Amino acid sequence: MTMIGVAVGLGAVWRFPYMVGKFGGAAFVVFYLGIVLFIGIPALMAEWILGRHTQRGTLGAYEKGGIPGGKYVGYFLFFIVFWATGYYSNALGWVGFHALGELVNAFGGYLDARVILPPQQGFNLTSFILQLLMTALVIFTCGIVLVKGLRKGIEKTSKWIVPTLFGILVVLILRSVTLSGAKQGIDWFIGSFRFDALKPSVMAAALGMAFFSMSLGGTFMVIYGSYLEKKTIVSKNAVFTGIAASSAGLLAGFAIFPAVFAFGLEPSSGPGLIFSTLPQTFDLMPAGWVFGLLFFVGLFGAAYLSDVAAFEVLVGGLLDNTNWKRKKAVFWVCAIVYVLAIPPMINMKIFVPWDLTFGSGMQALGSLLAVVTAAWFIKRYEFLKELNMRENFFQMFLYWWLRIIVPAAILFVGINWVLESVFGFKIFG
Repeated sequence: MTMIGVAVGLGAVWRFPYMVGKFGGAAFVVFYLGIVLFIGIPALMAEWILGRHTQRGTLGAYEKGGIPGGKYVGYFLFFIVFWATGYYSNALGWVGFHALGELVNAFGGYLDARVILPPQQGFNLTSFILQLLMTALVIFTCGIVLVKGLRKGIEKTSKWIVPTLFGILVVLILRSVTLSGAKQGIDWFIGSFRFDALKPSVMAAALGMAFFSMSLGGTFMVIYGSYLEKKTIVSKNAVFTGIAASSAGLLAGFAIFPAVFAFGLEPSSGPGLIFSTLPQTFDLMPAGWVFGLLFFVGLFGAAYLSDVAAFEVLVGGLLDNTNWKRKKAVFWVCAIVYVLAIPPMINMKIFVPWDLTFGSGMQALGSLLAVVTAAWFIKRYEFLKELNMRENFFQMFLYWWLRIIVPAAILFVGINWVLESVFGFKIFG
């Protein structure tokens, strides 16, 4: 449940629907599911193996894993996490404020929680101040959990947050798909697949989304892998985590897109998509405020697990490479992340490129480096031993799949996107 909580977070429920909307619907979904199955799950195994084998986090795992320049690879990914954690904590604040809005409305008050969202462009002082306050609250509470440590803080929380969120998503789906006009949204979400819609930008976005939704990137899962016991079967847990993470995204899509079309909204409206649709769905449900409150609290909880995981990467890196006490490391990590959270608060023209850069591109690059380190620079015998499987055809196939196919696929999608987006050159057609 801890791994699923880390993987699901905002990626599946907030980011997946807005990315589907931005990149055209069913083609994105189909390619995303293929990436999760054939690239994401094997990459997750490699990241766990790298962490468990080296017993180090981002700072240390690559150097000990043997990749040339491993020390600098680790530092590069380590600093990327600072930037990504800032904007992620900011989005988490949006969710927390919407939970507060549902609670206020339940007691007869009125709070339009959408006022916290950054404007599409320009600057809004109210939004900015609310984001500053909510992000500070998110980071402060993450710091409290981090001081207590991983098992005492995260594992206990995961056991009830993750099932609760999945349960609320099912209830939302039942209401959303029965709205007038919902069928059009369902068809757009899963029934309108066209091969000509698989443009490089869509493929690159789907690749990044798969890595984001599973918290891949050579950071989170590496340090969590270092905590895995040797008896843990990596392959089985990776499959389970990948299925759960992608299922959460699909459930969120079925809850949101029927409502988007039923309410006449625009599916490509961006990061604010779930905040525009779901409150209207709750308003049409008996005791809707109860479901709204439970949903946003559950989403906040699951996203919170991912946020704590990001902070744990940073704190763990400092503890591994300094003589600092845990409290000091937590304080400085929280302070730096808060400062870096401020730029994307300004407007969506900053937030969206920030998200695509640190939430898609850098995560795919980081996971590529982790896969290469694990499959190419850890001795084959030791790599296979970490898989906890007997040496057989499937194990060897998986080993070579990770060595050749996974890196090649990531590179192909990335290079294809750069060629078309930057240079205007199409490999196909």
